[in-house]
Amino acid sequence: MFFETTLLGSVELDITVKLLLAALAGGLVGLEREKHGRPAGLRTNLLVAVGSCVMMIVSEAFYVKYGAFDAESTLRLDPSRVAAQIVTGIGFIGAGVILKEGASVRGLTTAASLWTVAGLGMAFGMGFFSLGVIATALVLISLTFLKKLDPIMKKDRFLTLSVTALNRDGLLEELLAVFAKRDLEVSDISSHLDFALDELFYQVVITQQERSIGHELMEEIKQMEGVRKIRYH
Repeated sequence: MFFETTLLGSVELDITVKLLLAALAGGLVGLEREKHGRPAGLRTNLLVAVGSCVMMIVSEAFYVKYGAFDAESTLRLDPSRVAAQIVTGIGFIGAGVILKEGASVRGLTTAASLWTVAGLGMAFGMGFFSLGVIATALVLISLTFLKKLDPIMKKDRFLTLSVTALNRDGLLEELLAVFAKRDLEVSDISSHLDFALDELFYQVVITQQERSIGHELMEEIKQMEGVRKIRYH
């Protein structure tokens, strides 16, 4: 028998309960992510939780099975190494769901939920059921109810605006005047000149707008002389 304490004296029942609880926790978090159309949804979160649980059970099994070897033996066991590798490995999955578009970054919450779900699986795999249940409840509250605070929280909005126009003097000054008229702050600006097409390109990151004004800016900028393309997101 691998485990010193089991449910009703059954190792299989003990393992089954741990895996089912991990799957339930990961599934609940994944269901919330799936509902919002995130790339890491129900199946991904469930698999991460179950996989982490399996690795923790295996780690415990190794320690209990070979723990009888004394300090004089050549066998050295450190159960915490498996947990450390889970935390490191989940970072690769989390990095895959983070997308950067201009000044905006998407997927951070989903990546954090994957990292947390791995922790939930580890908690259930260790048999720390109370920790797993409480943490699952907190994760669901943060993902579900705290999201409702977004509309009432005052925060900066970022807009990335790209303008392609005929190469001429004064274009940048005219653009900055449009932003200044609306008390917008330019946090970043980049440009390049296409000699072949004789075109100027500006990409500007704007902040401090209280509402979505991309279309409004586009309507004004397209009236400028020589403007050929406008894009914002």
